Amino acid sequence: MKRAIPAVISAATALTLVLAGCGGGDEPVDPNAPVTITLAGWSLASTPEFKTLADGFKATHPNVTVELKEYAPGNDYDTQMITDLAAGTAPDVYVMKNLKNFYTYQSGGQLLDVSDAASGLGSAPGLASYQVDGKAYAVPYRQDSWVLFYNKDLFAKAKVTPPDGSWTWDDYTDAAKRLHTGLKGAGSNATGAYQHTFQSTVQGFALAQTPNADLLSGDFGFLKPYYERSLDLQAAGAQPTFGTAKTNKLTYQAQFGKQQSAMLLMGTWYVATLLNQRTSGDADKFQWGIAPAPQFDKSTTGTSATPVTFGDPTGLGINPKISKSKTAAAKDFLKYAAGPEAGKALAGIGITPAQVTDAVTTSLFGLDGVPQDELSKFAYSKHTIKPENPVSKHTAGLQNLLNETHSAILSDSKGVDEELSKAQTRAKNEVLNQ
Repeated sequence: MKRAIPAVISAATALTLVLAGCGGGDEPVDPNAPVTITLAGWSLASTPEFKTLADGFKATHPNVTVELKEYAPGNDYDTQMITDLAAGTAPDVYVMKNLKNFYTYQSGGQLLDVSDAASGLGSAPGLASYQVDGKAYAVPYRQDSWVLFYNKDLFAKAKVTPPDGSWTWDDYTDAAKRLHTGLKGAGSNATGAYQHTFQSTVQGFALAQTPNADLLSGDFGFLKPYYERSLDLQAAGAQPTFGTAKTNKLTYQAQFGKQQSAMLLMGTWYVATLLNQRTSGDADKFQWGIAPAPQFDKSTTGTSATPVTFGDPTGLGINPKISKSKTAAAKDFLKYAAGPEAGKALAGIGITPAQVTDAVTTSLFGLDGVPQDELSKFAYSKHTIKPENPVSKHTAGLQNLLNETHSAILSDSKGVDEELSKAQTRAKNEVLNQ
């Protein structure tokens, strides 16, 4: 997260999942007996959300222990989970980092029907994405959204007016260039902005904000102006080039946290990371803020409007091979993780839960080091979030194809039009006709 886009899951692997997806046994159930359920997580030493959920649930269900099972972060998480599910060694409860592979998990028979656990969640944001034919197969416990992080100190040094919630992409581009010039004149090597190598940094915004954009149509023309702006900023020196970021293995945490860039477009999960790194010394201490992501046009700008951004929910599902004696506990855990008490606990460590209530916002903004200005609170709590990965059997294939397109365009090896045309042809011939 980054919640990185996972690797493609082949049709053969999906078939393996179907064959491996038989249910658990019929052991007798004693609701008061001690129970241990296993939960997948990643980077456990630096990612406290899993332990927070396990400890919070234990406090309300003392007979249930949630044992954490660590997986690799990033792209390798789904690869390892698919392998374990097929081998029958996966944990009882596992995370879907985004919606990209939900279709494959569900259609492959690797998710238990959890409609009873989801029934009390009402219209929780993201819940509908996990429903198939009227049944729920996962529940959302996080719902990050993409926002603009900015360094107030670097804006002041460059003598550039900071964001006020009214920015379109043209305003953002102009500010990045003026920051670059102003910081250079002030003797700083910091760039105006940093755009990480994730395809989300371009494609997620383009899909969410462009009227009538449809990933599943195979028409990718809506991406063109977003890529042209990125290339313009690279050419102006206002942000590191894609090639530089790849070759030098730049991280967005260091670029923003060590004040190498004045602006960073990233998901709200970065709040927790930045706070932790300020404490550990891996990030500097400086004045920072959150603003809404730049908008397609003025119609959704300003604090009297609702900005449009993107972000998939992060969900929890149950392995259908779970022992019957553990199923009730696992479903209770899902209800807890997606509910208000867990939401407040997650906000208390800087994580954005699935339902952002006033109590959640108060909890998160009560943390030491979180900015207290009204724009930051507005950007965090008010927005229309559109999915990065619409649920479909074609989504994983299209997103993997477009990840290649992303690299080709930003490496400037070929023109935007040529690469998008190639992507459309490949989408039609390799994905959409399957």
